[in-house]
Amino acid sequence: MTYDITLKRIYQPIDDEDGTRVLVDRLWPRGKARENLALTDWYRDASPSPALRRQYHLGEISEAVFAARYRGELRDAPESLAPLMRHARQGRLTLLSAARNLEGSHLPLLREAILQALHDEDVADLEPASPPCFAHQLHDQNQW
Repeated sequence: MTYDITLKRIYQPIDDEDGTRVLVDRLWPRGKARENLALTDWYRDASPSPALRRQYHLGEISEAVFAARYRGELRDAPESLAPLMRHARQGRLTLLSAARNLEGSHLPLLREAILQALHDEDVADLEPASPPCFAHQLHDQNQW
């Protein structure tokens, strides 16, 4: 199954095609009032930890180190993806951030993690389950 997850700056105009709009930042964007953003949710739990965000923004760690650590945070807290996965299953999900450079932000990594988790769930749903009752097999083998 394919899922439509888009990335957008919170400062970009609201579009009817945005679908579910979720702000995924620890901090509220400057100069923005909630009632003017058409947000479905403000979800901090899937954003980078304050310490990781600070290190990255101060230039103490590289983009590659940030990406690896953020992936680790998401891997250690898979439940943080569940609300976003539910939104993605319902239609287009637009992940929003105040970051100036979306491609260098956490959003592409978050989208990747959500899509991977959705894929893993979909694959698990396709695995055959054992029948709840083996009576028909026992009956066929005259073991009653």
